Amino acid sequence: MESHTTQILSIATIIVLIGIIFSLVLFPQVICEGKNGEEASDTRDTLYQVSTINALLQSVYDGIVPIGEVRKHGDTAIGTTDGLDGELIGVDGAYYVIRTDGVAYPLADTATTPFVSATFFDSDITIPADTIANISRFEDQLEAGLPSANVVYAIRIDGTFDYVETRSVPKQSRPYPKLAEAVKEQTEFEFHNTTGTIVGFWSPEFVSGLNVPGGYHIHFITDDRRAGGHVLDFSMTGGEIEVDITPPDLYIVLPPTEGDFYQVNLTEDLSSALASVEKN
Repeated sequence: MESHTTQILSIATIIVLIGIIFSLVLFPQVICEGKNGEEASDTRDTLYQVSTINALLQSVYDGIVPIGEVRKHGDTAIGTTDGLDGELIGVDGAYYVIRTDGVAYPLADTATTPFVSATFFDSDITIPADTIANISRFEDQLEAGLPSANVVYAIRIDGTFDYVETRSVPKQSRPYPKLAEAVKEQTEFEFHNTTGTIVGFWSPEFVSGLNVPGGYHIHFITDDRRAGGHVLDFSMTGGEIEVDITPPDLYIVLPPTEGDFYQVNLTEDLSSALASVEKN
């Protein structure tokens, strides 16, 4: 009887060990999260994203993830808030939204976002930019200094900007218009000889539908953290572009099944709508 019991316990032990091994292989994120929800060192290069750019283009604007949750996944971020209410920017772990009055408001952890990209910024590359005459020149200098066109990069520029042109979009009400229509109501701002920070992301072509493919998406905030917005154009002299290579992990949170996300058509070619939204 004792031998039979021992045999049963041995089999049970083996089953438990197999279960643990499978858990570690299939769910590595369980052991990557630190105590009290703090990020572990091997999660710092993860790009955390809420929803997709095509969903935002198709008017999926309801906030689904609290800012407090986003903070756990990045100290640097860009996106928007519930109802498309302004331009979200995260810098050094502090999160703000620039609304159409031009003011940068600190975001509470309870505020929500329908779309955001975030990561912990650790500079891997410094690209000299002696003169950035305009945003097209910035893109040329940035892409010339990137080691590959097949990964996502987080971008940061600190300094005094000769000129920055930004915008913010007003909060939308139901029935929500498409993003290309909503930005027609945008408010634009101009900054001259202003010290501040630009952060954002450059994404490869293959992320089409998920984020801005083959290009950049950047936001600006002044050094005193009082104003900023989505960057339409800028110029500066004697700057540097800090770049963080963000692979190998991409973590995407999709909206819940009862929301607009499951009803909209995400198979359309929205490239022209995206171009009009990002450049205007």
